[in-house]
Amino acid sequence: MWKKIRIVVLLLILAKVAQFTWLDKGALEWKKNLYVAVYPVNVSGSAEVSAYLQSLNKDDFEPLTQYFAAEAKQYQLNIHRPFEFQLGAEVKEIPPVPPSDGHVLNTILWSLKFRYFAWNNSPKVSVPPDIRLYLLYYDPATHPQLSHSTALNKGRIGRINLFAAKAYAKQNLVIVGHELLHTLNATDKYDLNSNLPLYPDGFAEPDKAPRYPQGYAEIMGGRIPLSEVLAKIPEDLSRTLIGEKTAQEIGWLKVSKER
Repeated sequence: MWKKIRIVVLLLILAKVAQFTWLDKGALEWKKNLYVAVYPVNVSGSAEVSAYLQSLNKDDFEPLTQYFAAEAKQYQLNIHRPFEFQLGAEVKEIPPVPPSDGHVLNTILWSLKFRYFAWNNSPKVSVPPDIRLYLLYYDPATHPQLSHSTALNKGRIGRINLFAAKAYAKQNLVIVGHELLHTLNATDKYDLNSNLPLYPDGFAEPDKAPRYPQGYAEIMGGRIPLSEVLAKIPEDLSRTLIGEKTAQEIGWLKVSKER
């Protein structure tokens, strides 16, 4: 009896894994646009952050839609607007914090906890989302620095740290765009110790001569390289590009070609 139950459970798990694999493959084939639900979270519970969240609306994320549409056009993607953003209701719970020790088992456990969290904390939006991003807003007056954000391609979910202030709104969108692409298999293209973009894949203009200063940031490189030892965070999406390596990772570019 118990043997049959274990077999049934195993088959259900395998079926679920196969389903996720199929969904992942389908998303990267870009046969349709993807719907992204963004859920604001007031991490500290402060009145200042609450007021900021109440001021958010769907149009605040339209620059992301337009940015990805313009970048997709550069790669001749057959979808006019590859992403459609939907602003969901505020989520009162805080997503589990990723482990800081880098231990593989702890990371796996956190991944499972995060996916379970997302399953329990996904307020309905007009269209069932393909990707869910939890935007954790902090008051810059009390949290002048933010820890790294993170996102998972398994489950297509992200935990993104942002500042709750209009002055940071454009820069926030750069961070959201970066983490969004992580859910579609894009990898970081900067040195984890120095935060400097890695050449050539982390450079928006790797063939530029002279190499420095660069005019743009490769979105997964994170910063605009100014010299071998200096790079700055882009002010907004207009100062970023999606490079060929990233385009290949997310399924926008099958073979290397000139832009």
